[in-house]
Amino acid sequence: MGEDARISIWFFIGSLLTLYGIIIFIVSVPSLFPSVPNPDVVLARLHAGVWWGILLFGIGVMYVTVFWPWKDKGEEQKEEQQDDQS
Repeated sequence: MGEDARISIWFFIGSLLTLYGIIIFIVSVPSLFPSVPNPDVVLARLHAGVWWGILLFGIGVMYVTVFWPWKDKGEEQKEEQQDDQS
């Protein structure tokens, strides 16, 4: 198993965050259109689940993009050359 076969753990974490963000958002969307107002839920008008889902989705997409394991070899060589020049 060579060095090329390694995949960063951050890629998987980003994938999970993205998936959780989608799930939380989908589950929370019905709270935007309540059929019966629930007076027992404090600050329900802020829709924390919707915002939390969007936040997790955004962070997850960022991690997946940054730590994408199947980058083009040319891109990696350019990054290494830039690092060497610094």
